[in-house]
Amino acid sequence: MVRSLIFTIVFYLNTAVFLVFGSPLLLAPRSWAMAGLRAHARTTLWWMRVILGTRMEVRGLDRLPENAALIAVKHQSAWDTFALIPLFRDPAMVMKAELGHIPFYGWFSRKFEHILVERGKAATALRKMIRQARQRAEQNRDIVIFPEGTRRPPGAPPDYKSGVVALYEGLELPCVPVALNSGMYWPRRSLRKRPGTIVVELLEPIPPGLPRAEFRRILIERIETASERLRLEAEGELGLAEPKATSPATLDLEQN
Repeated sequence: MVRSLIFTIVFYLNTAVFLVFGSPLLLAPRSWAMAGLRAHARTTLWWMRVILGTRMEVRGLDRLPENAALIAVKHQSAWDTFALIPLFRDPAMVMKAELGHIPFYGWFSRKFEHILVERGKAATALRKMIRQARQRAEQNRDIVIFPEGTRRPPGAPPDYKSGVVALYEGLELPCVPVALNSGMYWPRRSLRKRPGTIVVELLEPIPPGLPRAEFRRILIERIETASERLRLEAEGELGLAEPKATSPATLDLEQN
């Protein structure tokens, strides 16, 4: 718990330093600001290794298309919002419009030209989101969305929203599902962080042009199946897995 507390202090100090001393980047080219965002992610991951003993492993990076793609990421932890930034091609994140009003954070989100969605205006918000996403994709930027809209604890029933389906249909780009187990090491609404290896796995891309229902089914199946596998993998590493019951035959053999 002490390490978790130390890391939390360092994390917020590190973030504050980047936001305040990096504020001149608000007047610089966007590519410079994005470089600062990637630097913040890498330094935070370094502090996690040093203080917590928590590392990151990426699998399937070769599945990322050469050009812009829709990236649909399982969302379990605050970790997901920064650690994945260096993996993708100048990513444009789909995020709540309210976050754009936060000083420094919101200013930089607009500087990065992320896609801010006003969730209270469903039809209008979807049309605006698709229009902005098309503009970003035309710049060969990856469009990153958390299809459940908010953090979900590992193992929770899936709750996929309509936004990812609308983007898939509107962008006509391949969609790369991404599974992870970050919530096992950086749980939501908890100060405690756990040492170990957070695994991020890019899965087989879904080609454009599928019917909406088929796309949704494949997306959920791929992300949830892989995320459950990674959850069990994390349980084994953390020693949280329940021991298998020993059969009577095994007991007899052990006693003999």
